[in-house]
Amino acid sequence: MEGFHVSNKVITIQSHKGEYSASFMSGGMDQLNNAPVENAVYIIDQNIAQLYKDRLGNILSSQRVIKIEATEENKSLDKIPGYVDELVSVNIRRDQPLIAIGGGIIQDITCFLATTVMRGLPWIFYPTTLLAQSDSCIGSKSSINSGEVKNILGTFTPPEKVVIDVDFLQTLEQREIFSGIGEMLKVHAINSPESFDLISAAYEDVLKDPVIMEEFIHNSLSMKKKLIEIDEFDQGVRNVMNYGHSFGHAIESATNYGIPHGIAVTIGMDIANFVSAELKVSDVSHFERMHNVLEKNYRTYQHVDISVESLLNALSKDKKNSATQLRLIFPDQNGCIGIGLYDNNSKLKNSLDKYFKLYGGVN
Repeated sequence: MEGFHVSNKVITIQSHKGEYSASFMSGGMDQLNNAPVENAVYIIDQNIAQLYKDRLGNILSSQRVIKIEATEENKSLDKIPGYVDELVSVNIRRDQPLIAIGGGIIQDITCFLATTVMRGLPWIFYPTTLLAQSDSCIGSKSSINSGEVKNILGTFTPPEKVVIDVDFLQTLEQREIFSGIGEMLKVHAINSPESFDLISAAYEDVLKDPVIMEEFIHNSLSMKKKLIEIDEFDQGVRNVMNYGHSFGHAIESATNYGIPHGIAVTIGMDIANFVSAELKVSDVSHFERMHNVLEKNYRTYQHVDISVESLLNALSKDKKNSATQLRLIFPDQNGCIGIGLYDNNSKLKNSLDKYFKLYGGVN
């Protein structure tokens, strides 16, 4: 993608540690490279370091750089001591910031380190993926894997600031664009049926027009801001942000993370809408209203082979469940997204079987 227009917008978020900002900054990457932050330690996606080795040359020549391949394995608990050792080796101090340059995995690692090393370090985030720029960059969360369990550990530590330079999106693979748009569709659906219809109508323009893309990134963050300021610690209303994630995480697990996160969430939303209608929680019209654009966004992964049994098994392990029921997020009769507890029974299984026979290549 080329030719991004940036209007220097700033979103201010209230957190338990005070305000922080998410700023849209044209040339933010270049400004950081030309004026490196004193005594900072840079934690950089290895791929970004290679792609932007010239534009980030001053930073990459520093001794205070940790390059990490952005894989699920590398945000596991058993990898954390190695990162701590690297921080200790450069004589890190509590007033010296960590600067994350990467997507969600780099964000998770940096936020977790910032929370735990020396009981707290300042950190700054330069998100480089559409998913991170439009969703995960605000909200204070880190999520770390342990053993076979995804995102079982984590913290809430907001960055001092977020700098969004959409130039980074120019080198994203197409599947990562679809992944980011999946989370944007989610946030708009949660905000209201009308918001979802707005981005749905603009879907093709979002893909091809950088100005419209930026507008919807800003919209997504503004919508998420309202929820995280009400429920920063994910104890109530913010849980609705997991719409599409219960089924999405189960799909990721069942496919050994072969599907990008935001695309798995897109499929998860489609499944949730269908199952909701089958269980009479919502009207089928809401599934039909949303299905077309959701299917466009996951079309290249429509026929990934997953068994319903493996999906249900992964679903049953979701940390958001109660002791006896599944916590699922569905549209209601008005198309508004809400949270409920549901039995893992034959009705659910039959609904999933029906969905995959009609809409997916799943056995």
